[in-house]
Amino acid sequence: MRIKTDKPLFWLLVFILSGCSSSGRYAIENDTKPEKPISIEHVEDAQPKFEPYSLGGNKNYTVNGKSYNIIRDPEGYKAQGIASWYGKKFHGHLTSNGEIYDMYSMTAAHKTLPIPSYVKVTNTKNGKSAIVRVNDRGPFHPARIIDLSYAAAYKLGILQTGTAPVMVEFLTQKKEKPEKAEFSPAAHYVIQISSSKQLNSTRTLSKKLSQTLSVTSFINSLDDKYRVFLGPFDNFARTQQILEEVKRLGYNTAFIRKPPETQEKNDLSQSN
Repeated sequence: MRIKTDKPLFWLLVFILSGCSSSGRYAIENDTKPEKPISIEHVEDAQPKFEPYSLGGNKNYTVNGKSYNIIRDPEGYKAQGIASWYGKKFHGHLTSNGEIYDMYSMTAAHKTLPIPSYVKVTNTKNGKSAIVRVNDRGPFHPARIIDLSYAAAYKLGILQTGTAPVMVEFLTQKKEKPEKAEFSPAAHYVIQISSSKQLNSTRTLSKKLSQTLSVTSFINSLDDKYRVFLGPFDNFARTQQILEEVKRLGYNTAFIRKPPETQEKNDLSQSN
């Protein structure tokens, strides 16, 4: 028995399905810098701290026929090679350990260091260095040993050249003992918004965000710079929620960190 088909509808479905099957994971085919980059002058190095290794991204794996074994004891790791960077194409997508890649954060991808790890990267051509948090895998390219975020590449002077010779050094972080904690157990997280040498504008921003988001804000002074913080918060999920609201307000370089140790000494203004 012959079945009648609506030919226009049939070919429309074929076209749609073929289009879906050919589209890749990323909306952008070639990686690039952001079209309208926000200022990242105030973005600071990653803050090394002890973190348990992620459940995801820490198993031995194979890419393009080549096997990679995760370094189980990275203490003392030091390597030289070529650094590259990745940006807009991957922005907002999942990293190897399930986090969201943010090209404005100080992060990096490494083929074999455990995730997360903290490393010091030094551009051996210009002497600039930065500390980044490894939370992704790559780069899968001969001779390259680390893939930097857009912000990290900017700090190291690699954006224009695309690649540069670097030294990568693993930074060992020991688990802190609870009795030596500077803050109460509830004060686990704060959100750093900005860093500036202008106290008045910093105070204005601190008050504005506190009123807009209905959260506590404070200013910390260190090394002639004033930093705006929100918090502290005792719940990470709540902290992430506030961070998303902050970024929707346009502060894309804000990030979560531990409370600064000098908070009580250098707290210049606090709003509720």
